[in-house]
Amino acid sequence: MKTASKKVINGWAMYDWANSVYNLVITTTFFPAYYAFVTGPDKPGFEKGVSFLGRNFVNTEIKDYILAFGFLLIAFFSPVLSSMADYKGNKKNFMRFFCYLGALSCSLMFFFDKDHVTLGLLCFMFAGIGFYGSQVFYNSYLPEIAAEEDRDRVSARGYTFGYIGSVLMQLIAFGLVILIPDNPLPLKITFLLVGVWWVAFAQITFARLPMSSSSERSEKKHILTNGFHELKIVWNQLTHMPVLKRFLSAFFFYSMGVQTVMLVAIDFGIKELKLENTKLIITAVIIQLVAIVGALGMSRLSSIYGNIKVLIFTVLLWIGVCITGFFIHTEMHFYILASLVGLVMGGIQSLSRSTYSKLMPETKDTASFFSFYDVTEKLAIVIGLFSFGLIEGLTHNMRNSILALVVFFIVGLGCLLLTAAKQKK
Repeated sequence: MKTASKKVINGWAMYDWANSVYNLVITTTFFPAYYAFVTGPDKPGFEKGVSFLGRNFVNTEIKDYILAFGFLLIAFFSPVLSSMADYKGNKKNFMRFFCYLGALSCSLMFFFDKDHVTLGLLCFMFAGIGFYGSQVFYNSYLPEIAAEEDRDRVSARGYTFGYIGSVLMQLIAFGLVILIPDNPLPLKITFLLVGVWWVAFAQITFARLPMSSSSERSEKKHILTNGFHELKIVWNQLTHMPVLKRFLSAFFFYSMGVQTVMLVAIDFGIKELKLENTKLIITAVIIQLVAIVGALGMSRLSSIYGNIKVLIFTVLLWIGVCITGFFIHTEMHFYILASLVGLVMGGIQSLSRSTYSKLMPETKDTASFFSFYDVTEKLAIVIGLFSFGLIEGLTHNMRNSILALVVFFIVGLGCLLLTAAKQKK
């Protein structure tokens, strides 16, 4: 196949530009900052934690649980949705639905305050469902629009667009914080703006991406079991593809660490290092800017040394990041560590996606294969977030939770080494 036109490629990448503001502005900066401002143990009514379902939790602990539950829902429903998309050729419509769900949920966070904590947490969860639910359909377009030799480059382009767009939105939000200092209103306005940004720029993607052709499978199951039947088909193919199977095992374990670090890093800065909102914003911008270099750099390195070798090197860096994070106590150390996180964050995400698209077999059912990939990632995030929150809840020390992430990365590294060994045979 030939790679699609530049207009289609850029249209596809623009969805990263549109929805990455959720990852940076909501997940990693403004929601954690506002959530800590509202529910901190020094706030009246929250001295014993956040009350949820009749029990008090550490504020960041319950946030991790809520988000993990959202990922569990995504993991369960995405197989059903992706198989429907493959059969009917309307993955763009499913992508559009989740886009609107996520954007609306972000905007509704404007009404989150100390009297509506549950609303804020639920909006946070549904925004995540919208973001990651749309990603399975977005990712599945990659093998349809890019030839195998171009997938590393196209995948990196998407992440680069995402980082640039999210940094621009972050700077707009930063300007609001400066204009209205010492006031939660700029944070709430930012939630609203993120939803508008997400929907507005996504229209470019929806206008340029082609409608997919429907699958012509002769054996079709009930609509509620089709997706799981598709996963079974994918699994049966994996049993005859040992390299891809080992890679997915590695991806499963190192994703427990990667995604959890990305989701809790700012919480760590707030709780353990007492960083102010402006410094958190600066940190998030640093991470995104360095991540652009990381995504492009890893793409170049993979063309020289191969994807698996570069992934092994990247996971080794992640292990170093986590071990270092356990010991740091100063603001400057956090900035240095955040820069390293940014460098390996963009690279490992982009390279993982393109590596999978290269290793998967030729098929029309790309959404089903990427559903398997996304279910693997979402289940990994559920385990990673739940483990992180549970350990913090039991020990009341977020640093102890970092040690679990080190274990996940080490297991993932071992699986990558087995993948590399299998490739040589």
